[in-house]
Amino acid sequence: MTTTRFFVCGSLCEGMIHFQKIEKFVESSVFARIKATAYRLKVGFPVLVRGGSDLVPGQLIELRGSDLLIALLDEFHGCNPMDPDKSLYSRVEVDVFPEGASESIKAWCYFVNPLKLPVNANVIPGGDWKKSIEEQPVMTSKLTERQITYIQKLGKSTGREIVPIDLALYRELMNLELIVDKGRRLALSKLGQEVYRHLG
Repeated sequence: MTTTRFFVCGSLCEGMIHFQKIEKFVESSVFARIKATAYRLKVGFPVLVRGGSDLVPGQLIELRGSDLLIALLDEFHGCNPMDPDKSLYSRVEVDVFPEGASESIKAWCYFVNPLKLPVNANVIPGGDWKKSIEEQPVMTSKLTERQITYIQKLGKSTGREIVPIDLALYRELMNLELIVDKGRRLALSKLGQEVYRHLG
């Protein structure tokens, strides 16, 4: 088992929806910042783009695990180290500035591929994604149990079977742009797929 340092922000931070995926591997965690540009996706969570002068807050974590853990994190982020240009994210070693430390520390960080950044993503002023989420909560926190259950059913379906829905729920999810009507069956929209991914 080796220990690998990562800088994380958004859904992988402590207290956020995806922290449980890495929690049992975390050896240490401290508040830290990196220089980058943070964008807010329509689903409400932030992504980082390399470059920029904002000091984006997050956590410097040490993960204890094998190469398999890193491969799983790469897969979760849609990162293919062999073909970074076609990947959704790239994993890059960067300088991280832990709170209270006099020097920066090298750690891995996932940056979204600028070519894959959705057109409806907005720059977060100053990179403060936590403040942005406090002011406008993420989409997954606004959904009802019925809406969540249906999105999860659609997300898990192979696409062949018809997942029944009532008219009221159909209207709600269509208004939220989370589903698309393909004639004889419903499917998750791109935004719906992103929401499904962030439901844990």
